[in-house]
Amino acid sequence: MTQAPPSPRELAGGEAARIAEDIVRWGRELGFDAIGIADTDLASEEAHLVEWLAAGRHGAMDYMARHGVTRARPAALVPGTQRVITARLNYLPPGAADGEAVLAQPTKAYVARYALGRDYHKVFRRRLQLLALRITAAIGPFGHRVFTDSAPVLEVALAAKAGLGWRGKHTLLLTREQGSWFFLGEIYVDLPLPPTPARSGHCGSCRACIDACPTGAIVAPYVLDARRCISYLTIELAGSIPVELRPHIGNRIYGCDDCQFACPWNRFARTATTPDFAVRHGLDAADLVALFAWSESEFGRRMEGSAIRRIGFARWSRNIAVALGNAPRDPAIVAALLARADDPSPLVREHVAWALARQRA
Repeated sequence: MTQAPPSPRELAGGEAARIAEDIVRWGRELGFDAIGIADTDLASEEAHLVEWLAAGRHGAMDYMARHGVTRARPAALVPGTQRVITARLNYLPPGAADGEAVLAQPTKAYVARYALGRDYHKVFRRRLQLLALRITAAIGPFGHRVFTDSAPVLEVALAAKAGLGWRGKHTLLLTREQGSWFFLGEIYVDLPLPPTPARSGHCGSCRACIDACPTGAIVAPYVLDARRCISYLTIELAGSIPVELRPHIGNRIYGCDDCQFACPWNRFARTATTPDFAVRHGLDAADLVALFAWSESEFGRRMEGSAIRRIGFARWSRNIAVALGNAPRDPAIVAALLARADDPSPLVREHVAWALARQRA
C-alpha cells in the first residue's frame, strides 16, 4: 500500500468525474471485463454478516469471525477509504472439457473451473496494481490498497453497489450479459469519486441454483451455509470431511460449480481472454487414479503457480480418496487405495479406509 495522505484527498471541480471515466477506460485497456466504483456504506450487509456469523455458517473459517464487522466497514479496514474501485475478470478457460460431462464420469476428477489455470490471486493483483499506477501517473500519489480475495472484503456486496451485477441466490455476483464465471477484485482508494449506479436483480422466482446444490448448502435464497458447501469442504476445511457429506461430493476434488451450471444466466457466459487461465496439466478432465498416484513432490511441482497448491498434498489426497470411494467398484481403484492405505498422514489414511470400505461393500 502506498503512503496515505494525512487528510482525505480532495478533487477540484469536475476532476472526480473525469478520473472516474478514465479509470473505467484504463481498466478495459488492462483487460478487465468491467470496472465500477462503490461507496463504502455497507450497513445493510453488516447486519446480514453478523447474523451469518452468529449462526456459525462460516464453519472453521475463524478468520471471518476474527475480523467481524470490519469486513463491512472499508474505512475501518483501510483508514481514509472513501470509495472502492471494483473489477471483474472472466476466468472460464477456453477449450476446457465440458464441466458437466466430467461430473457425469465418476472416474474423472472435477476441479472448479476457476482453478484450472494459474493462481488468480497473482494475475488479478498484478493488473489491479497496474491500474493503480495509471491513476498515480495521472493525479499523483494517493492512498490505496489492492485486494484479490486476500483480506476480509465483502467483494460481492461492493461489486453490486458498483453496478457490476447483482447478488444471485447462490450468493455469487450475477450479470445478464456474462453470467457469473468471473473473479472480483478491489482497490480501496481515498479519492471522492462518483459511484457507479447499482443494477436491479433478475433472479425472480428461479431457484435452480438452490435445487442443484449437491449438499443443500444454499439453505435459503442468498444464504449459504459454508459447513455444507463442497468448495468449503474440499478447500477450506483442514480436517476430516463429515462422513454423511462424503457421498454427495461425488468426483469433485477441488471446489464445486453446480450452482453456476444450473444458473440460466450462465448461458451468456464468456470465456477468459487471459492466457494465464488456460487449462494446465490436463486438470479439466484428469483420471482420479492417475492423480492419486502423484507423490508429494510431484504435486508440488505440477501445482506450482496454481491456487490448488495452497491446500497442500494431504488435503488434495483426502479429496481424491473420497472421490475414489464414490466411484463405481473397480479393482484398479482398490489397488490405488491399497497402495496408500498406510499413508504417513492420518487424515489421508482415514479417508482411504472409508473409500476402501465403499469399494468393497
